Amino acid sequence: MNRTALYLRLSRDDEKAGESLSIENQRTILRRFVQENGGTVVGEYIDDGWSGTDFERPAVKRLFEDAKNGKIDTIVVKDLSRFGRNYIQVGQYIDYIFPAYGIRFIALSDNVDTADRTSAGMDMMPIMNVFNEWHAANTSKKIRAVLEANWRKGKYTNWAYPYGYRAGTDENRTAIIDEEAAGVVRRIYDMRLQGNSARTIARTLTDEGIPNPAAHYTRLDGKKSERRGSPWWSPKTVADILKDETYIGTLTQHRTARFSYKNHRVLPVPDDEHIKKENAHEAIISREVFERVQAIGKSVSRGKTDKEKKVHPLSGLLFCADCGKKLKYKSAGNRKSACNGYQCRTYTDLGKKYCTSHTISERQIEKIVLQDIRSMLGEVKVDEERAKEHFLSERAKRGRKNRLSYETELLSLTDRLSELDKLIQAAFEDRVLGDLPESVCRDLCEKYQAEKDNAADKIAKIERRLSEEQNRSEEAEAYLSRLKKYARCEELTREICLQLIEFIVVGEKTDNGAPRELHIYYKLSVDNCLTDRGNI
Repeated sequence: MNRTALYLRLSRDDEKAGESLSIENQRTILRRFVQENGGTVVGEYIDDGWSGTDFERPAVKRLFEDAKNGKIDTIVVKDLSRFGRNYIQVGQYIDYIFPAYGIRFIALSDNVDTADRTSAGMDMMPIMNVFNEWHAANTSKKIRAVLEANWRKGKYTNWAYPYGYRAGTDENRTAIIDEEAAGVVRRIYDMRLQGNSARTIARTLTDEGIPNPAAHYTRLDGKKSERRGSPWWSPKTVADILKDETYIGTLTQHRTARFSYKNHRVLPVPDDEHIKKENAHEAIISREVFERVQAIGKSVSRGKTDKEKKVHPLSGLLFCADCGKKLKYKSAGNRKSACNGYQCRTYTDLGKKYCTSHTISERQIEKIVLQDIRSMLGEVKVDEERAKEHFLSERAKRGRKNRLSYETELLSLTDRLSELDKLIQAAFEDRVLGDLPESVCRDLCEKYQAEKDNAADKIAKIERRLSEEQNRSEEAEAYLSRLKKYARCEELTREICLQLIEFIVVGEKTDNGAPRELHIYYKLSVDNCLTDRGNI
């Protein structure tokens, strides 16, 4: 046996599956064998915590390199599964690669020894390799089933918690609020509602010396940071926090998944396949605040900033009535200049052949919008209940299209649930009659049940949306509350615009002195057609 290399492996999947082959046990068995057969151990190659389907293991790669360089005469493993659980690759190494380098391969428990090609162990080796791969696939399926069950129960399975939370001590490892970080999260949402971009928020937090998430938890854990990269806040970190449903108490898991049990590449999972559990832990942000922030992200761009890095109040909210493009901010170089205003982007980029200018003064459009907001406030002050009813009536008109779409999808999903129940029943009946093998029946039922669970989740979401569409009373009250908040405003601010306005459609100026049309769409309110008879 001369120069002998010992290869030892134990994967996390093996541990979960209940295998008792510890690294130390393997070492004891292999060294005893080498000693009894007069060999010399020249090295141990250990992959602890690596899957047998992955041949990019560091110790395996080092073993192959030493083999090619003539440092090894014999490789000994406890059994074939320790070396690998991919029957094609295992067969290639044992039958072709190792013999090419004159290396003897021994798998003790399986009686595989390439020095004796006529042995029963060598004859059985292809079958054992196939079985080992099946075992890997089956183990992966079982672990995935356990994980999915834990996800649906609301058990937190990731090692890291989102910024603002710490691990709980209960069975589900329920997230508990980290008050210091939670205060920063709340501030981030407040700043976004005030019209600040993710970049501006990140810069502000960095300037104030507030630790970013990595630095915060490193400090709390009392460890020296070994993370690469800067300690500063990035716009992406802020943007991720602003769209994470964790902060409203929703636990979202299964966001990523391995490509297969053989290929460990991690890929993002489509949003509709995420597994969510609402009210899984205490919320940091109210649902109303969260949805208002999402609405901002969907309806407006980052917004045009001036030399003082302030966003213009109506930036990203003005649209051309003819081509539908946003109006682009045009500056005269002086922030207070009466020449500052907005112009159709199509006209600016392509010329009058494709659209007209739709130019409108910043000062005048802001004045008009502010006056209209004050007018609405006056109506609410006179009769708040009547204003509320009017808002709800107009909102209902705008929501009819959504309701029709929801109801159609709900009907389709309900029909599919009924079909899946029949398919599961048919599979069981075929199994009882002997027409379907037990393993196939089990796989089919697991597949159908997974689809049922997914459909049930979608139905619950649609029913919640339909309920929200039918009852907007609370939202109307919230809108009126936001509106009244600005009763004493003297000028139009970015915060006011983002809180109250969905978008504004701007018509072209007329040559005959006819009124110019402005159409303002308020959030959760009536669509107001404004006609300004001034020269704008």
